[in-house]
Amino acid sequence: MSKLLIFMTCLLIFVVLLTTFSTSSSAIPVTFNVADLGARPDGTTDSTQVFVNAWARACGSTVAATIYVPLGRFLLRNVVFNGKDCKNNNIVVRIDGTLVAPSDYNVIRNVNHWIFFEHVDGVSVLGGVFDGQGAGLWTCKRAGHNGCPNGATTLGFSKSKNITINGVTSVNSQLYHIDIDNCKKVEIQRVRVTASGDSPNTDGIHVQSDGVTILNSIIATGDDCVSIGPGTTNLWIQNVICGPGHGISVGSLGKKLQEAGVENVTVKSVTFRGTENGVRIKSWGRPSNGFSRNIVFQHVLMIDVQNPIIIDQNYCPDSKNCPHQASGVQISDVTYKDIHGTSASEVAVKFACSSKHPCFEITVEDVNLTYKNQQAQSSCSNAFGSVSGSINPAISCL
Repeated sequence: MSKLLIFMTCLLIFVVLLTTFSTSSSAIPVTFNVADLGARPDGTTDSTQVFVNAWARACGSTVAATIYVPLGRFLLRNVVFNGKDCKNNNIVVRIDGTLVAPSDYNVIRNVNHWIFFEHVDGVSVLGGVFDGQGAGLWTCKRAGHNGCPNGATTLGFSKSKNITINGVTSVNSQLYHIDIDNCKKVEIQRVRVTASGDSPNTDGIHVQSDGVTILNSIIATGDDCVSIGPGTTNLWIQNVICGPGHGISVGSLGKKLQEAGVENVTVKSVTFRGTENGVRIKSWGRPSNGFSRNIVFQHVLMIDVQNPIIIDQNYCPDSKNCPHQASGVQISDVTYKDIHGTSASEVAVKFACSSKHPCFEITVEDVNLTYKNQQAQSSCSNAFGSVSGSINPAISCL
C-alpha cells in the first residue's frame, strides 16, 4: 500500500471519529439548576422569574434538558410554562425540594392554575412536593364569605401530549390538585394527594383528555379522588387508594346541552376507605346530548363507604335550573365486577337513571356488599341489564 493511500485512509478515519465525537458531544443533555440561576430555598423569596428563565433556557435547548429544583422551599406565584415556541420535546422538571404557593390566597386569586403547562410536548415532572397553602381559602369558603375567590388548581396541563407525572406529592391545594385538560398520552404514577376531608372542591385528579393512565397513587382529599369530565376517552385507573373524598366519579355530565361524551374508562384494583361515594356516575337532571359508555369498574374494595355503587342522573345542586327535568345523558355498557366490602349506609347499590334516557347494558357480576354485618339493600329505577355470579345485595330491576 502506498504512503499516499495510507495517509488518505488515516485521514478518513480521523474525520469519521471527529464527526462521531462532535455528534455525541452535542447530544449531551443539559441541566439548569434553579438555585444556580438565583432561586433561594428559604420559602419567602419570590423565585417565579428564575423558574421562567430556566424554562426559557430548556425550551431553547436543542438537546434533552432538565430543570432541577434542589432541596429547600421555593416560593412561586402563579407561573405558566408555554411550549408553543419550544425547540425541545424532551424536558424533565426534576424536583427534590418543595414548591410553595403564597400564603395569602389573594395574591393569585384571579388565576385558574398555580403551576400551569400548556402546548407542551414531552414534558416530565418527577418528584417534589407542591404545597398549595389552601387552608386559609378553605376557611373563607366554609364561612360562606362572598369575597372568597374560587382558588387555583395546583398543577395543570392543557393542550399538551406525551406527559409524565411521577412521584409528585400535592398537599393543601386551593382547588383541584392536578388538572389534565385537552391532552393526549399522559401517564400519572406514584402520586400522593393530601387535603382535609372537609376541604371544598379539592379534587385529587381531574381528567378531560384522551389516553390518560393513573397508577399506584394515594389520594386523600375533600372532593372526588378522581373526577372524569366530558370528552374523556381511553382512561385507565389502577392500584389507587382513595379516602377521604367523594370517590371516583364519571361526571358530573350534562351541564351543557351540547357536550362531549365519556367512553372507554377502566377503574381497576382500587380501595375506597370512608369515602362519600365509591364508583359513581352522575349527570345533571336536565337536557343534554352527552353520554357515558364502555365503563368498567373491577376488583374494588369498599371499606365503610356511604354510597359504594351509584348512578345518579338527578344531580341538581342548589335546586337551580334543573328541578323536575330529566337528564339527557345516555348511560350504557357499564360493568361492575368483583366489588366487595362494607357500606356505611343501608342502600349499597343505587341506580337512579333518567326517565327519558334509561341506563341500559348494565352488567353486575360478583358483587358482595354488607351493611353493619347484615345484608345491604339496593335501589333501582330506569335501569336495564344483567346480573351473574354471587350478588349481595340483590338487584331486582336487573
